[in-house]
Order: sequence, then C-alpha cells, then structure tokens
Amino acid sequence: MARRRPLRHLTFTLGALITIALLATAGLSLLYTPADPLAMSIGGRLQGPSGVHPFGTDQFGRDILSRVMTGAVTSIAVGVIAVGIGAGVGVVLGLLSGYVGGWLDEWLMRLVDAVQGFPAILSALLFTAVFSPGMVVSMVAIGIAFVPAFARLARGSVLELREREFVVAARALGGRDARLLLRHILPNSLPPLIVQATTSFPVAILAEAALAYLGLGTQPPYPSWGLMLKEAQNFLSLNPWFAVFPGGAIALTVLGLNLLGDGLRDLLDPKTA
Repeated sequence: MARRRPLRHLTFTLGALITIALLATAGLSLLYTPADPLAMSIGGRLQGPSGVHPFGTDQFGRDILSRVMTGAVTSIAVGVIAVGIGAGVGVVLGLLSGYVGGWLDEWLMRLVDAVQGFPAILSALLFTAVFSPGMVVSMVAIGIAFVPAFARLARGSVLELREREFVVAARALGGRDARLLLRHILPNSLPPLIVQATTSFPVAILAEAALAYLGLGTQPPYPSWGLMLKEAQNFLSLNPWFAVFPGGAIALTVLGLNLLGDGLRDLLDPKTA
C-alpha cells in the first residue's frame, strides 16, 4: 500500500499549520512586538481591545498582545527542553534496559516506576524547596516526569527489534553492541519516539502553564500564559479579555500540537499509512 502523503492528511495539515503559526509568532516576538511587553502604564490599565492595544491591557497597563506573543517563546522553550530532557534520559535508560536485560533491566525499570510516582508538580515543589522557583525549575520537573514514558517505549522497541533478522545478522558479522544499538535498533525505534515527543509537547505546555499559575514556574514580570491567567483571575469582572487571550493561546496551541501528533502517528504507523 502506498504511503499516505502528509499534505493530504487533514489532521496533520491542520496541526502543522497551527504549529507553524505558533513558531512564527514566537520568532516574530524576538524581533518585534507592538509594544514593550514589560512597559507599564498606570493610566491605561485594564482596557479592552482597541486599535492601540488589539488584545487590551492588563492590571499594570501592559499590552496583552505583546505579552501573549512573548509568552509563546516561553512555552516553546519549556516544551523543547522538557521533552528533550525526558527523551534523552528516557531513551538511554530504555535502550540499556531492553538490550542488556537481566538485573540491569529490573533495576532500571524499578527506578522508572519510582520516578513515575512523582508528578511534575510534586517534583517542582521539591526543586523549589532547594532552588528558587523559575522557568528552569519547570523545565527540569516536567522533563523528569516525561522520562518513564520514553524509557518504556524505547525498551519495548528494543525488546521487539533485538531478535529481528537484520540485528541477528549484524551481530553474527561481528557488530559491537554500541553499533547494533545506534546503527540498527535506535533508527528503527524512532517513529514511535517521534510521535511520543510530539504528543508530549502540548502536555509540557499545559504543565508549564499550571506551574506558572501556582507560582512555581516563570516569575513576574516576564510573560507566561499560565502566569497571565493567574494575574487575570482577580480582574475578570473588569476586563474578561485579560484571561480570554492567554487562555485561547494555550487552547489553540495544545489543539494544534495534538493534531500534529495524531497526524504523525497515522503517517508513521505502517498499519495506517
């Protein structure tokens, strides 16, 4: 059966378009924003959408559009680094566990079970007790929470592939363990790992927003969508747009990344391609 073309897959196309728009917004905010996202104007507080401020202003008179644009950079940075931490550590643990087996497999899997028992918020609380709260705490806490999923997925792929004919043939020809893992097993494990990374990205954005809302993530005055929602909750009766736009940015981003992940899963799965 011929492989389905990505642009003909509606879910993938919609997800890709939304993701590209998110990346374009974040990239544009590094070069240009309608106003300084940190500049305060007490006389212009809690204004509704207007020509000067298309998304209105917050309780300090800061331009909400500029802060939403800058907050996209925060969300992407946290998502990329958190997923990178989870994938990097998890894949290494999964490859070693599945390939070596024995007592090492048992020990690493029990370690993964222990890590899985600590949600991202609890990990963030533990790190906050030692370090000051901030975006780095969010990245590390969310990344650690992702390790078990990647470790189990990589381990399952190794267990499936290590006795396949091409791996057995490469081993019979004198291939070393490191070469077998990196040259033969890991490349064939990438499709499910890529899908896992894509579907983990929106989870990381939601987790960052939740941590920022609880005061454990990005700290004022730097923009974060979750932090903006926290600040908006006391002013909903005065300016509901203050919460609508950052909340809408979170919802649209998570929707787009979930659609992209679902589309990639369909395109990379040989049973549905």
